[in-house]
Amino acid sequence: MDLNLKGKTALITGSTSGIGLAIAKRFVAEGVNVVICGRSESKLDAATTELNAPTQVRAVQADAGTQAGVAALVEAVPSVDILINNLGIFEPKAFADIADEEWSHIFEVNIMSGVRLSRHYFPNMIAQNWGRIIFVSSECGVVTPGDTIHYAMTKTAQLAVSRGLAEETKGTGVTVNCVLPGPTKSEGSTAFIKAAVTNKDASEEEREAEFFKTMRPLSLLQRLIHPEEIAAQVALLSSPFGAVTNGAAIRCEGGIVPTIL
Repeated sequence: MDLNLKGKTALITGSTSGIGLAIAKRFVAEGVNVVICGRSESKLDAATTELNAPTQVRAVQADAGTQAGVAALVEAVPSVDILINNLGIFEPKAFADIADEEWSHIFEVNIMSGVRLSRHYFPNMIAQNWGRIIFVSSECGVVTPGDTIHYAMTKTAQLAVSRGLAEETKGTGVTVNCVLPGPTKSEGSTAFIKAAVTNKDASEEEREAEFFKTMRPLSLLQRLIHPEEIAAQVALLSSPFGAVTNGAAIRCEGGIVPTIL
């Protein structure tokens, strides 16, 4: 299906691996001019090689989790049609052990990166009467696990920011939405599951099954989500076919969140 995105420009933060890289791949396939960014030159080079589309992909080395990094990024890329606020850090930790500095740092990276970039790109989207801003939140934003309270707080805040910003788009061709992935396959999730399950010597498939049975029993999918599955939802919302979805929190979490919420 052609999503009618050819020629659009998209900036994706946190785009050298995982969901961000999967979104970049999907956009490249749709003919989008993609800007990826990250702190590591070697990871940017590897991602650019994997995307294998030199005429469509531009890599900018910048830390979007800092004020200075965002300033450098928007100077390099003054205008975009699509902004995917995917950058985020995650760390399981007991609530009593989370220091003030850790609360501030995770808020700065997970929330302020998207706030600063949206603040820059949103006015021009309104002026041109077309644009898409998507925050990659999490099911943790509505069902908070006890072992990631600080992370979940940032995911809830993303819902508030995106909904409020969507209120400023009335009568325009601009939309602002959140997607809420559930546990998604990555190096980090694999390590997290191994640390969480009782039988650490089991196969990866057995550990995954134990994790969903004991720690995510509400999941209807009962497996890790593939990044490409999230990318497909993001691509649709980014396209003209997603025009009627605005101010929404789109659940793509495998059924972890009860329908009554």
